[in-house]
Amino acid sequence: MAPHFADTLLERIADKGSPVCVGLDPSYERLPEELREKEPSLARQAQAVGEFCRQVIAAVAPYVPAVKPQIAYFEQYGHEGLREYFDVVAEALAAGLTVIGDVKRGDIGSTAEAYAQAHLRNRQDEKGRPCTPDAITVNGYFGEDGLEPFIAAAREQGKGLFVLVRTSNPGGAAVQDFPGHDGREFFVHMAEQVARIGDGPELIGQRGYSCVGAVVGATYPQEARRLRAVMRRQIFLVPGYGAQGASAADCAAAFDAEGRGAIVNASRSVIYAFKNGPSMAWQGIVAQAAAAFAKDIAAAVKG
Repeated sequence: MAPHFADTLLERIADKGSPVCVGLDPSYERLPEELREKEPSLARQAQAVGEFCRQVIAAVAPYVPAVKPQIAYFEQYGHEGLREYFDVVAEALAAGLTVIGDVKRGDIGSTAEAYAQAHLRNRQDEKGRPCTPDAITVNGYFGEDGLEPFIAAAREQGKGLFVLVRTSNPGGAAVQDFPGHDGREFFVHMAEQVARIGDGPELIGQRGYSCVGAVVGATYPQEARRLRAVMRRQIFLVPGYGAQGASAADCAAAFDAEGRGAIVNASRSVIYAFKNGPSMAWQGIVAQAAAAFAKDIAAAVKG
């Protein structure tokens, strides 16, 4: 039987001493000069962003339990980019990190099944390495039948899901704050659905958390506290720290009373820390930023 995703993630968080995740959002224009060319082809750009991510993984692995590659930054380069995406996933898995594929897929029927197989089915690359993420982000707007193929794959493969509930961007409020007939906002309704679905058969691990989690932005800490009361068995993936303006104290609102149940993501503030850093190797600056991020969140969660 495959290990339970939530159990494994919580164990790795405990091992590293901080519930943090580094987002891999590689923009070619922002890479270190040594990785860029004057007139690169799409294939060369794909290779460069892949190499950047591999070096970031090596730099942050001692300090963080997880990374979150954003597939859009790879897909823009076509099939070469997708090859690099799965290679980056394989590299992170080989480094002992939990990998959350930020793919935000969603649909119904056979299309949802195809998405689930593409991103959650355990398989190996040409080097014999596992190359699919431990978990992915999904869009729950299609409802329970849209989520079921992803849940079935996660249950079978020992993987996890993070369903979009309350996103960190300001524009999300126009949809997510929309009130129902009883005055409850749509994001609360979505949270109730995720909690109900995530409590399904064989989805709860030995540590009391489901393999079906939720994306809850750190930029809305008061709402995160409300959502924690609704989704007691969901691990929250918490974006918004750093470049998006949320503080470590804001992020702490997503955790349960024991300081568990969430993992905080930072992307630009870590992977591009060398842009304003001291005159030293960029990999060292990224490592320092990851260590500082992990320390900041750990201190806030402990109170």
